[in-house]
Amino acid sequence: MHPARLAAYLEGGVAPGGARAHPGCRDPRPPRWSTALTLPGLLYFATESAVWTGGRAFYDPHAPGETAAHAHLITLGQLSDIAAQEMGRVPGVDLDLTAVLRSGRARLGPGRYETLVCAGTLEGHPVLTFTAPWRSVTVPWNAPAAAYLRHLGGGLRAAHGWGAARAGEYLASRPGARGHWTAHEVAALLNAA
Repeated sequence: MHPARLAAYLEGGVAPGGARAHPGCRDPRPPRWSTALTLPGLLYFATESAVWTGGRAFYDPHAPGETAAHAHLITLGQLSDIAAQEMGRVPGVDLDLTAVLRSGRARLGPGRYETLVCAGTLEGHPVLTFTAPWRSVTVPWNAPAAAYLRHLGGGLRAAHGWGAARAGEYLASRPGARGHWTAHEVAALLNAA
């Protein structure tokens, strides 16, 4: 959700607080438009991030709840290149969206962000994201690192206009973070950023 992270994917570079440089997209132009939205399903933290340390954020569209999101109108090539960068692949090959647009889900590989999900439509455009192939209840949760929470909180603030308290409450209540971080602790991280 964070605009600086999207810029690193599009233009190349390192997202603030991150540890990995991205090569960027073939087409580095910014999105035609962006808007905040809420998706049905659950944001949770699991596995271990080599970039941020601690748990990674995943989306389970089948779990109860709502997930705050930030939609960006980008091209197929940009989506493909962003997905490739997140999957640890070299950008440059367009994804075939036939299966995900037909069934709502397409598994591109076994990896942590190699499953495409269509979470509906927005102004006639499919809302696409990528996540893990597993469900939130079938993987051990893992608490996210402070730098990652600051980054995600910054994205919530930029996309939704939430204050530190609301963003802290939201992030601290997600599985993986819940019980390891309090809303007050996360809000303090965001206020210090």
